[in-house]
Amino acid sequence: MEKLISDFVREYEKREDVATAFGEPVVAYADAAHPYILALKKLVSGEHHMPRDVMPEAKSVICYYIPFTKELARTNAGGETASPQWARAYEELNALIAELNVRICEALEAEGYKGATSSGASAFDREKLISDWSQRHIAYAAGLGTFGMNNMLITEKGCCGRYSSVITDRQFRYGKPRTEELCIFKRTGGCGICMDNCPVGAITPSGYDRKKCYGLCTKNAERFRDFGSSYGAAGSEVCGKCITGSPCAFIR
Repeated sequence: MEKLISDFVREYEKREDVATAFGEPVVAYADAAHPYILALKKLVSGEHHMPRDVMPEAKSVICYYIPFTKELARTNAGGETASPQWARAYEELNALIAELNVRICEALEAEGYKGATSSGASAFDREKLISDWSQRHIAYAAGLGTFGMNNMLITEKGCCGRYSSVITDRQFRYGKPRTEELCIFKRTGGCGICMDNCPVGAITPSGYDRKKCYGLCTKNAERFRDFGSSYGAAGSEVCGKCITGSPCAFIR
């Protein structure tokens, strides 16, 4: 599975219509019945999907993280407006993920298993500002990382990238939530660079203000209408300022 995901990413970025390069993916597996996942209806939303809502016989959730590159991050450093390169990369990676999930499901089916994705992953509630399938919380259950002050999940290869997952009735060797805190600010009270980087003050020691964050993303969507829209908005709802210049962008 790890090779399939890695090979797909490498082949995808060779396409003539793709301008973005990507880092090496990280893959982990969550127990579909892990207590943390079962608690997401309380932790995230009462409407959050469970793996067995999607597939009654679900045993595992294949979770993966695909990093962007340092070169891309440099284009998005500073200021309030996201870079055009960042907006395009966001849309291209989302398109990659959609195709990759189909490929994963096909590979599982070829081996006699089932694969499926949650419809909640692509249905973003613009009132609540949450989805009914939190990729980062599922990835946390698989042991991919821990949450930073900016609500991003910090992996061994940082948090400057995107997550996705596929539910399956195949059993894997499961990871589990990490006990070691990877966010420097949460661990020692030092750092806080993601807070300094946020142009609208959405990240503070007392918490993360998703409304302020999303407000800036919608402003960028008005500027970037040429690259498509993954979630049906006017344009690319992006920012990324908090992660592109942080010490946890590309390493733990």
